Amino acid sequence: MTDISTTARPKTQGPEARGAEAQGQFLVAALYHFVSFPRFADFREPLQAVCDANGVKGTLLVAHEGINGTIAGSDDGIAAVLAYLRGQPELTRLEHKESRASAMPFLRMKVRLKKEIVTMGVEDIDPNKVVGTYVEPKDWNALISDPDTLVIDTRNDYETAIGLFRGAVDPKTKTFREFPDWVRNNTGLHNKPKIAMYCTGGIRCEKATAFMKEQGFEEVYHLKGGILKYLEEIPETQSLWDGACFVFDERVSVTHGLAEGEHTLCHACRQPLTAEDLLSPLHEEGVSCIHCHETRTDEDRERYRERQKQIALAKKRGERHLGS
Repeated sequence: MTDISTTARPKTQGPEARGAEAQGQFLVAALYHFVSFPRFADFREPLQAVCDANGVKGTLLVAHEGINGTIAGSDDGIAAVLAYLRGQPELTRLEHKESRASAMPFLRMKVRLKKEIVTMGVEDIDPNKVVGTYVEPKDWNALISDPDTLVIDTRNDYETAIGLFRGAVDPKTKTFREFPDWVRNNTGLHNKPKIAMYCTGGIRCEKATAFMKEQGFEEVYHLKGGILKYLEEIPETQSLWDGACFVFDERVSVTHGLAEGEHTLCHACRQPLTAEDLLSPLHEEGVSCIHCHETRTDEDRERYRERQKQIALAKKRGERHLGS
């Protein structure tokens, strides 16, 4: 048994909108919606076309259980894609979360067909049938400060490495597929009457609560809108969040107020790096870092060096290499 250790706003036109634009010219929309979506395969090409026509980039996953992803573009482009999505009878209640980026955080637009919109690998887990109790960000601090509550981070180890809620249990999973076995192997999870779970945008913890309910846990809660919504709404002076939140785009991380974080990404292993990590003698841009230096061969590093050379040449030409 593993040890358990703690470790749409509306579009505006006034000063608020101008302030948002000052933070970054690109609007980033994170979205997901669990819904029965049997026609998902036929939806891929039309959705791709709408995104391309509006200059929107990112990744959207569609499956029989709904849609999930993050996209970025101009304010008008994102508004057009969201309007198209909400125009579908299955997606009228789709919610999204917004942030800004100073540079386009994606290289291309990909609409992908999947078996699950977030991969847990457990059959018949449906948040539309059974799910935990949603907790608004304003009520989250009180819940996780309750001594009767066990707080669990449902993200992966490279995400939790740069930020956690105070006192949260870190399962140290490498993928979300490992989460069900982690729960089954930890009988100590039953020691407290309340379980509170969270993730980046809400999708993993929502599915995790459905799984926990199926496993017999009764009082199960999850943070509505995830860390992103919490960081957007809760002032830093009142926050119980420590560190930065990993995001799955070229910004790498965001902090309170959804400001862009200071992390960069190792393009050899995709781990987030701090300024201190970059000073390590094991760090070589695009080739290795403190997390992966010992696990890569000399042949790997030579291949990465060649890729990094091509990235640098593309940058000199004013282009962006697809491998960057």
